[in-house]
Amino acid sequence: MADYESVLCVKNNVHVYRIPPRPSNRGYRASDWKLDAPDWDGRLRVVAKGKELFIKLEDKTSGELFAQCPVDNHPGLAVESVTDSSRYFVIRIKDESGRSAFIGIGFDDRSDSFDLNVALQDHFKWLKKEEEAQVTTKEFNTGPKLDLGFKEGQTITINVAKTKKYVGSETTSSKPRPKGGNSGVFLPPPPGGVKLPPPSGGVLPQTFTAPPSGNVSQPPSQSQVNNSGGHVDLLDFDFGESPSSGSVNSAPAKPVQGNSDPWGDFTGAGSSDNNWVEF
Repeated sequence: MADYESVLCVKNNVHVYRIPPRPSNRGYRASDWKLDAPDWDGRLRVVAKGKELFIKLEDKTSGELFAQCPVDNHPGLAVESVTDSSRYFVIRIKDESGRSAFIGIGFDDRSDSFDLNVALQDHFKWLKKEEEAQVTTKEFNTGPKLDLGFKEGQTITINVAKTKKYVGSETTSSKPRPKGGNSGVFLPPPPGGVKLPPPSGGVLPQTFTAPPSGNVSQPPSQSQVNNSGGHVDLLDFDFGESPSSGSVNSAPAKPVQGNSDPWGDFTGAGSSDNNWVEF
């Protein structure tokens, strides 16, 4: 399968110079060239074909090839920077017969020389990654294989937790809500208390609690209530002496009637006998 050519960089204005032999091992100097009178002007293209990389110098109008520099490594002898400027390089060109020569190239703008360096570096970084990937693939293919498939009859169990549903800003569980009228919420108390009027007899009904067993005597008569001035003491009741007898008087309690005055003995609160009403 033939490799396709990919253009990595194009610069439409490049200057070519004939350079003298290397003066020393320190490198080339662009100040030794005739910078104001280049020997050739044209276009530069950086072309990659598979793993091979070329710098091609072509005519601006016709695109005819003037010279090309095969780059096998960067940095290396194929492309060298000069010691006194970042816009000039020395490249090694080769023809089809294999003859080589060193020429100088330069750019008017410093950004053009920067783009040339980046294009060369990116290509060789890509080659390095390709080699590492091939080595990793080879080690994987030659290494032991892991059998991660299920054996016959083998099963797995997955426990799925209960999820929560989000409705607006509230979070509700998947559990159903208990049914009921109030749903566990107590109603508030009424806004105000209601006062009941006093009974027509003028004296509040007396209440008492019967003992659990035993004899219970009859409540006091009307005359006893009147004589006591509406005061009834619970100690006057006879609850019997023998709780085991089991006999309880079933006489109903008679309503207590007091004086005709609806306020009872409250009128005598200021008297000397201090006859207060007890509830």
